[in-house]
Amino acid sequence: MLALLAEYTVFHNPALAPEGNAMLSVLKESFLRSGYDVITPESGDFEAELRRLSPLADVGLVIAPDHLLGKYSKILEDNCHNIGCGSLNCALCSKKPHAGAILAAQGIAVPKDVSEGVRVIKEKQGAGALNMRIADEEPGPGEFGQEFIEGEHMSVSLVIGRYVGNACTYYSGRPPLVLSLNRQFIRFDDGLVTFEGGEVGVPHPRRDEIVATAIKAATVLGCQGYAGVDVIVGDDVYVVDVNPRPTSSLTGIAAVMEEEIAEILVAASKGVVPESVHLRGQARYDKDGTVTLL
Repeated sequence: MLALLAEYTVFHNPALAPEGNAMLSVLKESFLRSGYDVITPESGDFEAELRRLSPLADVGLVIAPDHLLGKYSKILEDNCHNIGCGSLNCALCSKKPHAGAILAAQGIAVPKDVSEGVRVIKEKQGAGALNMRIADEEPGPGEFGQEFIEGEHMSVSLVIGRYVGNACTYYSGRPPLVLSLNRQFIRFDDGLVTFEGGEVGVPHPRRDEIVATAIKAATVLGCQGYAGVDVIVGDDVYVVDVNPRPTSSLTGIAAVMEEEIAEILVAASKGVVPESVHLRGQARYDKDGTVTLL
């Protein structure tokens, strides 16, 4: 069996390349241990590499910045068995103001759009907190403003079965799998917002509420496969981002999880979602993939 694992930033986004390379390494090692041969794109034209390699693969997974993920996922869908989120749902999640409006319409708490005063300014299709800042200024092209929410920065890592796309073949009705509840380390420095890694497998007194909110948000937007939901836990659980792809918390989760992420992703893509996984304690990870067991 041949697996195509394609991570865009490794060759094409220096700011996010260490994080991307760490995720790719974890996934590659897991697929190799699970009996797969693995191919990855070479440097150059990423789209051309996907079109060249995807017809050769039995399964494929692509990780890319939000605004590119939909079109690259479509290439995999057309040529092999995509074990990630569907391309249309990737595109939906990437449009943050629109996705937030959909979540709010379903009763999920999200930060409100703010057009004046001090606010969080972020890219409409950004990733990795790049260019995010807290300021009283007009958003630039491709940016928008949201209210600043006080609270704990957390995320939930999920694997969701297939229920859109070729769901007629693989829909099983099994609920999403919770891999881990994670704490995020966010630094605020002179108004700039920087993501510095996090901690996986954390306990929390509001765990059930946080997880239920994350699952509802991810399923409302049609995510399947690996999904990471970023939240702020304050007076409510506010969903700030839904990532329809593996996120950097994967590096920490894989270090303490007994199961193989490769096997989970392939099985879930065919409707066979495990009920649970087993984490051997907690781990801390940073953006370049360094993991410390706690």
